[in-house]
Amino acid sequence: VNMKVRHMRRCEWNDGIHPAGRGRVWTALEDPRERNGGRLGSTRVFFRRTCRTSHGPRRLRRRFAQTSDGRRELSNQTKLFDGTRANETRVASNAQMNIANPATGAQKKVEIDDDAKLRAVYDKRIAQEVEGDALGEEFKGYVFKIKGGQDKEGFPMKQGVLVPYRVRLLLNRGDQCFRGHGRRDGERRRKTVRGCIVSPDISALNLVIVKQGENPIPGLTDREVPRLRGPKRASKIRKLFNLTKEDDVRKYVNTYRRTFEVNGKQKSKAPKIQRLVTPQVLQRKRRRIALKKEKLAKSKAEASEYHKLLALRVKEQRERRSESLAKKRAERASLAS
Repeated sequence: VNMKVRHMRRCEWNDGIHPAGRGRVWTALEDPRERNGGRLGSTRVFFRRTCRTSHGPRRLRRRFAQTSDGRRELSNQTKLFDGTRANETRVASNAQMNIANPATGAQKKVEIDDDAKLRAVYDKRIAQEVEGDALGEEFKGYVFKIKGGQDKEGFPMKQGVLVPYRVRLLLNRGDQCFRGHGRRDGERRRKTVRGCIVSPDISALNLVIVKQGENPIPGLTDREVPRLRGPKRASKIRKLFNLTKEDDVRKYVNTYRRTFEVNGKQKSKAPKIQRLVTPQVLQRKRRRIALKKEKLAKSKAEASEYHKLLALRVKEQRERRSESLAKKRAERASLAS
């Protein structure tokens, strides 16, 4: 029997569970007692069984009902595999907020259990701002920006997917939520990601402070974490320390110098400056330009010599041909006489 065939069974209202369903949930759309004026009546229910796969996307069960008066209605409530309805709001027990402060480099994890506070971030998208007053009194005056998050199963949120649930997308190597190292060129993989809209299924949400409030947050605004890795490019170091072209960049890289001990010896290590213009770099550049000019002059000289030799060979070939033609004419003239 085809799995998509609609099965018709006669049953009475039994809290949405068919007595002959053998463990399956057969749910009617409405209570017949409501339509029949409180009298218990029978309802013919058409069910559509949907195949459930572990590797496929979360599918929906659509249910059709035909009541005794012959009217057929399509349920506006769709049932998910986890037993909830799509238009119902599932309230998470708790959510973890990972708050980062770019000004100090500090981070803090905050657990929020109040459902009223969590509703302030529901239906928000990535890169939208959230007022801190709704999250608690300690965040009064703060403004946070949503940067990402993950659900209870660990699937990350992906920017640009405008849905509040999980989907399976074909991703290329290097796309967000898919590293793809070791793949073949052009190979794509179907990966499960969560949309960029915050829903009650989100267990961890990443926030960044955009505007600081009145009161400091302990462990987030009252301490400064030193930056372990600084910029390596010379132009970015100048931009960080507001330097000019005349300042020596090598003196400012010692800010990120690390001292450690290896085999009882003290060693220090600092970032190697990239794109640093030194006299040696300029000398190598002049050397490359000189070699390029020498190769160009050499190729021009060799080309001129080749053209001279080619012209000489063509001239000699013409002379030999003219001599052979003159010899043939002399032989014909002697034979004719």
